[in-house]
Amino acid sequence: MPDVGEGLTEAEILKWYVQPGDTVTDGQVVCEVETAKAAVELPIPFDGTVHALLFEEGTTVDVGQVIISVQTGTGADEATGAAVAAAPAAAAPAAAPAPAEEPAPEGRQPVLVGYGVAQSSTKRRPRKAVPAAAAAAPAAAPAPAPVVPAPVVPAPAQAPGSLNGSGHAPAGGDRPLAKPPVRKLAKDLGIDLASVVPTGEGGIVTREDVHAAAAAAIAPQAAAPAQAPAPAAAPAAEAPAAVPAQPAAAAGARETRIPVKGVRKVTAQAMVGSAFTAPHVTEFITLDVTRTMKLVQELKEDPDLAGLRINPLLLIAKAVLVAIRRNPDVNASWDEAAQEIVLKHYVNLGIAAATPRGLIVPNIKDAHAKTLGELSESLSSLVATAREGKTSPADMQNGTITITNVGVFGVDTGTPILNPGESAILAVGAIKLQPWVHKGKVKPRQVTTLALSFDHRLIDGELGSKFLADIAAVLEHPRRLITWS
Repeated sequence: MPDVGEGLTEAEILKWYVQPGDTVTDGQVVCEVETAKAAVELPIPFDGTVHALLFEEGTTVDVGQVIISVQTGTGADEATGAAVAAAPAAAAPAAAPAPAEEPAPEGRQPVLVGYGVAQSSTKRRPRKAVPAAAAAAPAAAPAPAPVVPAPVVPAPAQAPGSLNGSGHAPAGGDRPLAKPPVRKLAKDLGIDLASVVPTGEGGIVTREDVHAAAAAAIAPQAAAPAQAPAPAAAPAAEAPAAVPAQPAAAAGARETRIPVKGVRKVTAQAMVGSAFTAPHVTEFITLDVTRTMKLVQELKEDPDLAGLRINPLLLIAKAVLVAIRRNPDVNASWDEAAQEIVLKHYVNLGIAAATPRGLIVPNIKDAHAKTLGELSESLSSLVATAREGKTSPADMQNGTITITNVGVFGVDTGTPILNPGESAILAVGAIKLQPWVHKGKVKPRQVTTLALSFDHRLIDGELGSKFLADIAAVLEHPRRLITWS
């Protein structure tokens, strides 16, 4: 199990994609694991045959424990033996140890997939003959002992946000040079790496090269909308992913115990810490959003926004950003150690998402600088990634203010708890037709309730009230998206 970083020391094996006897290739994803922050896929950096899976699905494994052993060819013994030597000493009993005289590989520190960089060149050393110590295997096991490759990390030249890669040179002269995540990307996009023109250092195919090849392949085709537009009456964002089935109760059982781990465990700890650290204040406002709902429908029909997902949450997010611009002091954090308030001149807008693994809050980086179209694309990508359980830890860090859409469950309002380290969280209730006094007459109007919880150390009652009132004012009269910008 690689060093997951981020202060985490364990991960749960969610799913094995291979079984003993299966052939694996360099860069192939062999399992999916869940840390307390996200689910990630682990690629393998060697060619060979799976010898054994040392832990079953659903098992929580400490960092450094060996989870899989792979039988490689004799030509790769030295490279794979070096991988075993890199594993922590605590994991040694779980796999065949490397020869004592073989030096540990230099410069490669296993970290969470997608994070950290190698300290030295990522090119594989030329293969040599089998070391004498490795040749002295027991007579009962003439084949080389199974070895456990250590997870690899992206090279400095890797594009940000990509999965972990090895950057090894190809085993043969005809095989294109590419890191494992790039190979997986090409496979997912149906691109033959042999047909891609490499632009990376040393003739390595990069992610940009693969994307360029994919774009060239689909250039003659008309671009289809990424996602179908949401119904006009939808209360806000996406419907949550299905809740995972709970363990079936045994016949006659009166209780079922469910282990708290992974995302749910960390969420529980974070909420307790937030509730008893930051003094929460919650304010409410009920408002007429009929004009905003009409604008949503008009924007859906705008050809300039064709192919983008337009829904009420998009305009609510934009209203929050406008209100932050008018009340910049709400965008801050509390530094307990320094006893300082840290004003932030950027907005990483969090969107709370209910997933089968629990509540997560990924955020849109620098949301304040995005156009309406860019904000729509970011929201769609964020929701799709969260649904798939592929949200990375980086996407959940450094948030400033969060929106949670309880209205998608038909709930009118609530008192949300702050995401730790943030100054405020806005709960958006269901948008419903209700009787409302409009121009002196009672009429059916689209009405919702907003609830704003904020850290009273950072935001006093006056500032919090102004901030919430500005959000409501924009949603009541969305032309203020222009006049107040």
